[in-house]
Amino acid sequence: MSGGLFIDGKWRSGQGAELVSTDPATEEAVWRGATASQGDVAEAVAAARRAFPGWADRSREERIAILRRYKEILTERAPAFAEALSRETGKALWETKAELGSMTGKVDLSIRAYDERTGVTENTMPFGRAVLRHRAHGVMAVLGPYNFPGHLPNGHIVPALLAGDTVVFKPSEETPLAGQLMVEALEAAGVPAGVVNLVQGGRETGQALINQEIDGLLFTGSAAAGAFFRRHFADRPDVILALELGGNNPLVVWDAEDADAVAALVAQSAFITTGQRCSCARRLIVPDDAFGQAVIDATAALADRLSIGAWNGQDEVFMGPLISARAANAARATASAMGGKPIRSLGAVEGLSEAFVTPGLIDVTGVDIPDEELFAPWLQVRRVKDFDAALKAANATRYGLSAGLISNEAGRWDQFLKHIRAGVVNWNRPTTGAAGSMPFGGLGASGNHRPSAYYAADYCAYPVASFEAEAVVDTFKDIKGLRG
Repeated sequence: MSGGLFIDGKWRSGQGAELVSTDPATEEAVWRGATASQGDVAEAVAAARRAFPGWADRSREERIAILRRYKEILTERAPAFAEALSRETGKALWETKAELGSMTGKVDLSIRAYDERTGVTENTMPFGRAVLRHRAHGVMAVLGPYNFPGHLPNGHIVPALLAGDTVVFKPSEETPLAGQLMVEALEAAGVPAGVVNLVQGGRETGQALINQEIDGLLFTGSAAAGAFFRRHFADRPDVILALELGGNNPLVVWDAEDADAVAALVAQSAFITTGQRCSCARRLIVPDDAFGQAVIDATAALADRLSIGAWNGQDEVFMGPLISARAANAARATASAMGGKPIRSLGAVEGLSEAFVTPGLIDVTGVDIPDEELFAPWLQVRRVKDFDAALKAANATRYGLSAGLISNEAGRWDQFLKHIRAGVVNWNRPTTGAAGSMPFGGLGASGNHRPSAYYAADYCAYPVASFEAEAVVDTFKDIKGLRG
């Protein structure tokens, strides 16, 4: 095998510029290859188009068998795959091992979701039967993110293949190796030529892909990119868009007692994966009283204790670096310009690369802060006078992905659940809590009402309603107003 492109069942080099991904902890090169040119992208889409009829016509059982083999191969390759993910993203090895577990688990969950949400149902009618079936859309473009470069695109690709769609996959330019390893596993599982195609590159490659005659775009990434895709496809209602975007997610603390226990949930909400989860808490809302101050103090103290380091260091770490030094420097600049009262800075880590940052907290009470997602371990604290004000502050965002309440009062939870606007709403659990057996998605700038995870089956196939009779019968009696 040579080259980082996989088109029509063959590996080859691209015809575009060189792309290099690096380990953000060491700045060593992890993957190097040529990107896809516009011609390469057109060829990949054409291959997926040719392969679609045959793949869609295969029986459900055949497609399931191939994907179950894919699961076996992922399981066999999990140790090496997890290490590659850690090298390319900087994430701790315990995190990337969990990511591989989510990837393998996706297969059986997708089979179950396909049957439950997009299977075949039949009802007897006076004339015969009414049957609901589902059909694949066609060629799906999948654009992957860098924070979960295996799990998140896998969450689009597996249900798409089960439904009978074919795929052209462009990984993030930050994580091309992750995409290559995933497609290698699909190839080894026996996916036919043209059914899955891989193109590598950055924004230009993505633009070339969405300019093609695709049938769907499945995307996980920023709200800004999602808004661009909405505009781009405004005159293409035939292209299905499934957009899983970012969030400026609130975490409200009210009527709790143990500040240290609260701080543990806050840290797991805001700082896990170095803040590089779209469901991370970005805004902490607390009562403006002694307990609110105790929560802030406990969170700051716990942030100071979180271990930060390289994925392959001697000791297990809670946080690795951000995806790059460029991302870290941009996050620091944004944080320092935000205003408010710093509690902990988004600082550098002595002895480590520029991509590493320390967890940051800032008190923004009474300060007008831009409603934007800062993709880093950066938490804004806002103090409010009562629970109604806390709810209002929590909903003061154009996003609506995740939200959380930490409280010992069930009545508060009932009120919160009824009035908060978010697609993932958790109680006394981190805002990042999610499961493949549940939908995952949000409102407003966080998505387009096509949640992923268990509900991915919904956007990978469209419903076909049929009213059927086994034979032609005389229905003249049903025609009203006949003359003669």
